[in-house]
Amino acid sequence: MAKKHASAEKAHRQSLKHREHNRQFRSRLRGALKSIRTSLDNNDVAGARSALNRTVSLIDKVAAKGIIHRNAASRYKSRLAARMAAKSRTA
Repeated sequence: MAKKHASAEKAHRQSLKHREHNRQFRSRLRGALKSIRTSLDNNDVAGARSALNRTVSLIDKVAAKGIIHRNAASRYKSRLAARMAAKSRTA
């Protein structure tokens, strides 16, 4: 990195930290979504229902931090709830 100003160097360091922090949150979110989807695919409605509350909380946190858009967060929650309701009706 060949930045001339100390403030530019600090901003770069901060951006690296923020990027890594955001990547960790996004990865946790993807893992949580995948675990619920797999539970539902394996007809484990009880396991998916318990994971749903934790995942919705994580989705809200990630959206509040601006890591994902609030409409994307709403879409994730809506689709998860719809899949959960469909599985609950058939099970």
